[in-house]
Amino acid sequence: MGRRMLHAMLLPHASLTGPLVEFCVNVIDDTGLWGVFLLMGAGSACIPIPSEAVMLFAGFTVSEGHHSLLAILVAGFLGNMVGSWITYAIGYYGRIDLMERNKLIHVSPARLERVDGWFRRHGDITVFVCRMVPLVRAFISLPAGLAKMPFWRFTWLTALGSIPWVVGFGLLGRAVGDEWEKWREHLSILDYIVVAALVVLVFYWLYKRITREPPATTGA
Repeated sequence: MGRRMLHAMLLPHASLTGPLVEFCVNVIDDTGLWGVFLLMGAGSACIPIPSEAVMLFAGFTVSEGHHSLLAILVAGFLGNMVGSWITYAIGYYGRIDLMERNKLIHVSPARLERVDGWFRRHGDITVFVCRMVPLVRAFISLPAGLAKMPFWRFTWLTALGSIPWVVGFGLLGRAVGDEWEKWREHLSILDYIVVAALVVLVFYWLYKRITREPPATTGA
């Protein structure tokens, strides 16, 4: 109980993500390594769980002597992989329902084929790099599944991109100890930068669609 009270004092309640971080802290406090595994899995399955906070706090528990470094890294990595597989499977098996039949975000088969071609050419580097980008890292598994990237290639690239994220934040959490929450607040600026970049890209895409000249029509 004393350790949980300390965590509550360390969490800045004014933070927008404070409740989510506090939830993650409580889950790991209650379930230990299983909590790290489940939270990292949920974060990789597009559920809004701050994976950097999970691994920072897990690293803090190592500095407190509650877990070994290897244990939290394995739990975090496996959770990351399982969550990514789930999201990949949703895209792979739900391609038609998600894109072709969905009236809200309907994408024509021809446009999907163009996306598939782009992913075949650039998918490897995209999956690898995006696994290390805040926010985007959880969602890249969905287009990989939609484009039907070979499963084992997806798994290999996801693992390569996930290891630096999991290991980096786990080591940082162990190194900074009870300062882990302050570091999380400092690093959260990356989330805002990514969100701003995505907003700009969306508006640019909308602008291009609106200003695109209509196709020429031939007279009868």
